[in-house]
This record gives sequence, structure tokens and C-alpha cells, in this order.
Amino acid sequence: MAANDLANHTTLGVGGPAANIVHAKTEAELISAVEAADESNTPVLILGGGSNVLISDNGFSGTVIKVETTGNSFEIDACSGGTLTVSAGADWDEFVAFTIEKGLANLESLSGIPGTVGGAPIQNIGAYGHEVSEVIARVRTFDRKQQEVKTFTASQCGFSYRNSIFKSEPERYVILDVTFQLRIGEASLPIGYAELAKELGVEIGARVAITKVRDAVLKLRGAKGMLLGQGIKSAGSFFMNPILDQSAADKLPSDAPRWPMDDGRIKTSAAWLMEHSGVSKGDQLAGAQISPKHVLALSNAGDATAKDLIDLARSAQEKVRAKFGIVLQTEVQLVGLSL
Repeated sequence: MAANDLANHTTLGVGGPAANIVHAKTEAELISAVEAADESNTPVLILGGGSNVLISDNGFSGTVIKVETTGNSFEIDACSGGTLTVSAGADWDEFVAFTIEKGLANLESLSGIPGTVGGAPIQNIGAYGHEVSEVIARVRTFDRKQQEVKTFTASQCGFSYRNSIFKSEPERYVILDVTFQLRIGEASLPIGYAELAKELGVEIGARVAITKVRDAVLKLRGAKGMLLGQGIKSAGSFFMNPILDQSAADKLPSDAPRWPMDDGRIKTSAAWLMEHSGVSKGDQLAGAQISPKHVLALSNAGDATAKDLIDLARSAQEKVRAKFGIVLQTEVQLVGLSL
């Protein structure tokens, strides 16, 4: 595998060569690399941890900029809580562990998610009933269109389920750092997810020590093969949970999961839909495989190509569409590929 192969820089371990790779260790290097590429009209691919992306076997013909900036600043006040500003290239789970060590709550259910801090607001990452948008105070970016640094307050970020202004306008904003506002305390947010409540041995709505919640979340994610370093090469959940209007939700079988949203729509489970339309753990197509541990994780069984993974994803998507009339949307960013 050549040094410039993007398979080296993604958790799926697939992806062809990049014409150029820049490793940005500082904010100045990051902005300079983006400006240089834009001035020469060179396509840009911003990569963090490479954990939420599937890149074509043809690679990327422009400049790949690896965001490797690190560092943080934080203030903890007995009244206002903890305010932490963290560089985009910092490892997400290391940051979560750091907050818990400092006695700061509200990120415990987002433990174990692979990737970087800069990637978190783009996707508005979430797990076990909570989303990162709940604790973001502001996001500082480089605006490629205006060629200036621009800061967004949380309300300006356009956060919704697995979405944000940064995802909606992917060619415009490069995230530099993220500021979080966290609560001081040893007790978690109310447990709102039945699976997590069961693992903790508590009722829905209970509060538990943040350290216990982190341990439980890591155990659950590990059982699903959703932690890095477990020998399963995946990008985490490949598809998003569909959000349906009431009439579409009413057509689902009575035992299908339903989670009411604030806007009156209903979220259901992509994994449930897949499993009830003939997609099974361990299903394999060439080198691509439905993870043996979790149906939502499409994985590289050893020698997968991007085409193998797209073919497998398309097969799963078609089975769900044929059975339920619902078209699953990818959570993973596709580069040079489409379903």
C-alpha cells in the first residue's frame, strides 16, 4: 500500500491514492493549506480521524488536508460550570475522558465515538439519547468563501439530527476549534435509552455516576464492534435512523421502534429495518461484510474495495426500500461515490 493511499487514513481501510496530502499540525498550517489549494482551484478534502468516510478506489485528485491540530484551554467555575475550547484535531474520546476526569458532566453518553473534536459538530454526533449540540457554545471556523475566521454560536450552527450548517455547506467552512459548556457534577444526565438503562440496572430517567455511564457506554459500543482497535474495520453506523412523518410511521409494524421528535415526526431504527428486511449480521459481498456484531456497521472483512462496500450498502438499502418503502440515507460521508 502506497504512502499516499487514503486507505492508510480511514478506519475502513479503503480508498485510493491522494494527489497530495498535507498534515496540518497548527491552525496556521491548516488555514494556509486551505488557502493555497483554493487559490489554485485545487479540490480539497478535509480529513480528521477518517472514521466517518468512505473514499473511492480511484482516490482523490486534489489536496487532502489531515487536521492534526491539538491543544485546549479550559476554565471551571463553581457557578457557571466548565468552559473548554478544544482544537479540531484533538481525539474525541480522549477529550470526553478528560472532561470526566475533571468532574464535568453531559458528555458521558458520547463516550467511545471515534473521530476528532472538529468532526463532532459537522455530523452533530449523538448516542444514547443525547447529541453534542446540547453542550456546544460556539464553533470557530475558517470561511473559505469570505477568506476569514468566523465564529458561530450554537444557535447559528443549524443543528438537527446528524446535521449542521457545516455539513450542509461542506465546501465552505473548515472547523478550527470548538467551545463546550459543561456542567460540574458527578451525576449524569437522565438516562433516556432503554438499552443503556438496562446495562446500568436503573429505570429510565435515573441519574447515574458519569464514570459508570461512560463504562457502560464503552461496554455496549464494544459489544457492537463500534470501538476502534477491535479488529473490525468499519466507519461506525453506515446509515442514519430514518425520521418519518406520522403517516409513514403509522405504516410500520407495531413492534418497530418509535422515538417521538420535538417537531412531531417519528424517528425509527435503521438497524431494526435492516434486520426485518433480510439483512443479517455477517452477510458478505466480496470483501465487504455486515459486521458480525452490529447490522448497521458495514465493515472491511480484509480485502474490501470501496466498490464492494457500496455494493453491499446498496443491497441493504434496496432490501429496506422493498420491504418498508423507506430509503435509508448514509451517515458516512461518501467521497467520489454515491448510492
